[in-house]
Amino acid sequence: MELLIREFSFHQLNANLLWPGTFAFAEWLVQHHSWIEGRRCLELGSGTGALAIFLKKSFNLDITTSDYDDQEIEENIAHNCQANGITPVLPHVKHSWGETFPSAEPDWDLIIASDILLYVKQYPNLIKSLSFLLKSYKPKDDKAIPSVGNDQSSGMCMGLAVPAFLMSWRRRIGKEDESLFFTGCENAGLEVKHIGSRVYFIKPRENMVATTGSIDD
Repeated sequence: MELLIREFSFHQLNANLLWPGTFAFAEWLVQHHSWIEGRRCLELGSGTGALAIFLKKSFNLDITTSDYDDQEIEENIAHNCQANGITPVLPHVKHSWGETFPSAEPDWDLIIASDILLYVKQYPNLIKSLSFLLKSYKPKDDKAIPSVGNDQSSGMCMGLAVPAFLMSWRRRIGKEDESLFFTGCENAGLEVKHIGSRVYFIKPRENMVATTGSIDD
């Protein structure tokens, strides 16, 4: 599939470019498509919106984009949606990690992200937002969601929690810095599993009781 993606010259948080890791994660998701089909999805750090646009066109995935609270990012994602025949454009949430999330009862049962661990100082804020989204999840309706993905191409069978976070991380930083994020997730009551090809599966720890309330709690 060929997409028309507009990039712009500069953004303070690197949301202006289509990073190579996006292609690798897109390929991985195609190989494991049964794990995402039928899910209601939110992408963190959408940047240009390329991954979300690809998934919408490939699988008609119910997906919402999200990135730093910045009008330029939102407008560029909308432009890229229209350039690739997606009308109306994908819904978008402007959210700076760590700040109060716009929805008090998030209803996305699957969160995805690609290469969002570049800024180590933002890890606590990212973990705060991620914990809120996973622990405050409220189903939108009573639609049944498959709890197990059986992928014939890989021969793997894996239970995907509802909700869950799938993250691809292919950019290289120091191991000590990288471990700060995963340790921080575990300290926040999240379970982290590396499921191969530098893709990580994160969900609330099973003995954690779901909570509701503001991200500022």
